[in-house]
Amino acid sequence: MAHELLNVRIDGAIAHVELHRPEKRNALNNALIEALHAAFASFGDEVRAITLSASGAHFCAGLDLAENSVRSSIEVLRTSQRWHQVFQRIQFSDKPVIAVMQGGVIGGGLELALAAHVRIAEVDAFFQLPEAQRGIFVGGGASVRLARVIGADRMTEMMLTGRKYSAADGHRLGLAHYLAEPGGGRQMAAELVAQVAANARLSNWAAINAVARIQDMSMSEGLFTESLTAALTQSSQDAPEGMKAFLNGGRSPERGQG
Repeated sequence: MAHELLNVRIDGAIAHVELHRPEKRNALNNALIEALHAAFASFGDEVRAITLSASGAHFCAGLDLAENSVRSSIEVLRTSQRWHQVFQRIQFSDKPVIAVMQGGVIGGGLELALAAHVRIAEVDAFFQLPEAQRGIFVGGGASVRLARVIGADRMTEMMLTGRKYSAADGHRLGLAHYLAEPGGGRQMAAELVAQVAANARLSNWAAINAVARIQDMSMSEGLFTESLTAALTQSSQDAPEGMKAFLNGGRSPERGQG
């Protein structure tokens, strides 16, 4: 599937989604948000995992201010809620998403990246929340997702000062799980996405959906939910195969239904 703002390619069980506004540093406008929604909504059961990347020198410069500089409060509210809907779809499915980040990962670009489950930063990447300097506030989920990763206190300082974190800083803080050399992020993503696509679908679904929600629960509710999720996954048809392969010192083959 091709889109003027998005390149989408399916290779077997893997879908590759690439932001394609390099002349705008892949800034997020309404059309690109809707293209992301359409792409992620289109993937059927044949797709087991997804890579998310961007063309050009930068992953994403965030909100397209040329489109969003003059809007009413209700328009801003609706735009923010739409971003939330699209990023929720990316985060909560049964398909792990591996993001490759280079250059600027700024504002809404960081919010988009944080909806992915595995994040690779090439060493030229940098992370920034410049909203306060622009007289606005985050609207794509950073106050929830980013604050959970680096803490509300550090996020507040990041917004107030416009501090720019390097790829190494971001890796240390948890904004990225892996570091890669310039141009090496996609190869690393290809290896990781093949690995997670071979997991049982139900196990991937549980890791994606249960952990984030358990974090919102009390301890007793979280432990109960964990037990239910464990029982659900271990009663699937893939569980005995996977455990047997582990005990035999290998990895189970790629599975069908999870």
